Amino acid sequence: MVNGKIIFITGAGSGIGRDTAMALAKRGHRVIATTHSDQQAEKLNKLAYRESLSLKSFKLDVTVAQDREKILRYQVDVLINNAATGESGSLAEIDVARVRKNFETNLFSGIALTQLALRGMMYRNRGRILFISSLAGRVIFMPFLASYAMTKYAVSAGAESLRQEIKMIHKNIHIIVIEPGAYHTGFNQKMMATKFEWMDKSSYFFQGLERIKMDEDRHFRMTEQKSTKSIVRKIIKACEADKPRFRYSAPWWQSLGIRLLRIAGK
Repeated sequence: MVNGKIIFITGAGSGIGRDTAMALAKRGHRVIATTHSDQQAEKLNKLAYRESLSLKSFKLDVTVAQDREKILRYQVDVLINNAATGESGSLAEIDVARVRKNFETNLFSGIALTQLALRGMMYRNRGRILFISSLAGRVIFMPFLASYAMTKYAVSAGAESLRQEIKMIHKNIHIIVIEPGAYHTGFNQKMMATKFEWMDKSSYFFQGLERIKMDEDRHFRMTEQKSTKSIVRKIIKACEADKPRFRYSAPWWQSLGIRLLRIAGK
């Protein structure tokens, strides 16, 4: 058991966010696990009640300013910016409105929520902000990921700059980036399917759509981790370590592959 912290996490209704929220609550932290829908929040609250966990869940749309201000009700020790959406499709033809929406959720809303959380952290001179980025925010490993990957490149760059800035005035506020690789949560499949909503006969790539689908399915069957445990362990370490690192990534073999690609000039 650890000394419990108040941890506020977005996008906790499914996947890595849900698993992280539950794992942190089981370790004795007080978790505010916000979700995309009321149904997700209800399920989390029922599960927390059954297991006697200090976890409270409610719907929070990170793109809505009034919803984001709910964080001001709590003296947050750790903010985990996890909420994200995914858009796929070639930049040669994707509607730019889809790209803007992707950035609004994955980048701009996280920045706005971070600014709110920092108010209390600055006053108390302690706290940490975790940005859930992606290994796709370091190397593009397959086509049609531009919109999503650009948001994650931006998240990582913004976090690095914020870290340098905060260190100038506060030594006990830590800015951290988490970089998950491919995990079988359903997020990847949902993201990759978005382009097929609009790639019709007018698409430059219409003739190759079936091949694209097959290649993507094969890629994720080969790379996705069935369990989220490895990345959840990294997030827990980032929340609890006395001197957290700036960057944590998992699974290890995908992280190593990305580093090698970068060294090779990718």
